[in-house]
Amino acid sequence: MEDVNSTIVTEFVLLAFKDFRHFQMLLFVVCLFIYITCIIGNMIIFLLILIDISLHSPMYYFISRFSILEIFFVSIIIPKLLDILLAGRNRISFMACFFQLYCADTTGIVECYLLTVMVFDRHFAITSPLQYLIIMSHWYTRLAVFPWIVGLVAALIPTIITASLKFCGPNIIDHFFCDLAPLQNLACSDPFVSNLVTSIIAIIVVLFPFIIIIGFYIHIIITVLKIKSVEGKFKAFSTCSSHLIVASLFFSTGIIVYVSPNGSNYDKFFALIYKVVTPLLNPFIYVLRNQEVRKAFAMTFSLMKKKHIVNLKC
Repeated sequence: MEDVNSTIVTEFVLLAFKDFRHFQMLLFVVCLFIYITCIIGNMIIFLLILIDISLHSPMYYFISRFSILEIFFVSIIIPKLLDILLAGRNRISFMACFFQLYCADTTGIVECYLLTVMVFDRHFAITSPLQYLIIMSHWYTRLAVFPWIVGLVAALIPTIITASLKFCGPNIIDHFFCDLAPLQNLACSDPFVSNLVTSIIAIIVVLFPFIIIIGFYIHIIITVLKIKSVEGKFKAFSTCSSHLIVASLFFSTGIIVYVSPNGSNYDKFFALIYKVVTPLLNPFIYVLRNQEVRKAFAMTFSLMKKKHIVNLKC
């Protein structure tokens, strides 16, 4: 006879960084600073590209969409983490937990594929410069939508399968947000199918884009090396250097998070870098590494300063 525990899980408890009780306020301040800086930095980049006509090109269109995506990416995770650190409200309802899981997975998958689309854009611009603007002017908006279609569909499958598992007792998650592996480990029913589907989806949405990006960059490097002038090589490679750094940070930290053994005490710390710290660096990378963005930022700031002085005189 089946031993049935009538307890049905209606909420989960996120432990977050409970072991570091003496550093809760410090972690709160640091995470709050990162969140505010990330939001402001990405909004500045988005508005700058929107306002400055010189940045109205497919490459900067993708960067602006990436900036908005980063805002969504951090806003799904950090607000709840701040609530836990400041007020200790570490409980999250069953539905809210899986909604957070779905949104986090969706934005993560979208970021993987948007970075792939961005490297395709750079590859096309460097290897076929004469055809680039003609073709991309018709395709760049569709290419920006494609990652969202993949993300919304691909994230839904493991979320539904994991949510359909039986949760009849344990509800404590040793993490700061609802993630697939910790939830699957809490299930009373056999999570084999859920684990298998998650692994397959991970290969499709993480490993596959990563291999494509590596392939594109190998071809880009070969093409750039064929350019005779040093100035030409530098100009060609500088157009994709920012993307290369951002993609390297994102995929390296992401792979560490999902390759490390389930239940490791270090999982949530790697996830903190992947989900919180890396998005903070991206606006600075695009501003500091991109000459056109720096120039547009300086001009916009100068115009705003002059307008402010004129208003004061009036």
